[in-house]
Amino acid sequence: MVELEKLRALSARVGADPLLVQAAGGNTSLKEPGVMWIKASGTWLKDAAARDIFVPLDHAAIMAALARSDPACESCTDFLRTDLNATGLRPSIETTVHALMPQRVVVHVHCVNTIAWAIRADAEQRLAERLHEFSWIFIPYARPGLPLAGAISARLRPGVDVLVLGNHGLVVAADTVEEADALLARVVAAVARPVRSAALVDHAALAILCTGKPYRPAAMEETHALATDPLALRRGKASVFYPDHVVFLGVGVATSFAGDPPLVAIPGVGVVIRDDAKSAIEPMGRCLADVMRRVEEQDELVALTAEDVDRLVNWDAEKYRQTLKVN
Repeated sequence: MVELEKLRALSARVGADPLLVQAAGGNTSLKEPGVMWIKASGTWLKDAAARDIFVPLDHAAIMAALARSDPACESCTDFLRTDLNATGLRPSIETTVHALMPQRVVVHVHCVNTIAWAIRADAEQRLAERLHEFSWIFIPYARPGLPLAGAISARLRPGVDVLVLGNHGLVVAADTVEEADALLARVVAAVARPVRSAALVDHAALAILCTGKPYRPAAMEETHALATDPLALRRGKASVFYPDHVVFLGVGVATSFAGDPPLVAIPGVGVVIRDDAKSAIEPMGRCLADVMRRVEEQDELVALTAEDVDRLVNWDAEKYRQTLKVN
């Protein structure tokens, strides 16, 4: 399947860009006659060229189930085509988003620049100024799974190939991998936002703070901006603005070692990561720093509510994703 191989290559490239995908976030898919191939839950897109991360599903069965609001659409495991691939992995938690788009190729990313717009109170209005040349729609925040599928169905119209998901990310769709790749690049360029310069990191102070503790300084310089950029820390330390933040980091950001959190942002100094933290932790910390460096003081932001957070952390599909070692 030539097109699936092309999708693997695109997925690996997109997955290696921290401004588009962080850790196990994001997903891609391809519809072929009788089957839809989609990234497996908890796998990393950057690994797409090196390992088998795609699982096959019965696309027609998913669409029929969505039409009757079947609870099986929450996990979509009932629709796996084990005759084609028996990896034992579950399909992406956002399978229904891909199934609803009529195009053959769908790419969903947690684009940092898109999120910086999508968490604003005036997101739809401001994005309209930048995406007027695209056939796009804005989808207000809804929990992935059936709630998000319902929100998309209510707004989707013929010809739409770009979705901006409020407090979540970006979806582009096309009939070939090359077209999806080109569309993604055009949209990402259109939503680019200025980035505040990050303050210098005090590596010597971080080393002293980690002495005798099971912590190490964050590896990526960009991650430290979560602690050295006052606005980023003030805005990010107590709120949750998109799903993967709460799934991996919990609510807000820890600023002390109390309770042994997986990530600590030490104000004015830098960020440290617990030695036994999952590999997803630092990418998620950097993502928050990257998003918040694209937000200005006057921007009115909309955080997820306590109810939104509760629905995410108690969702069976997310509990499964958390158990995977690839996280």
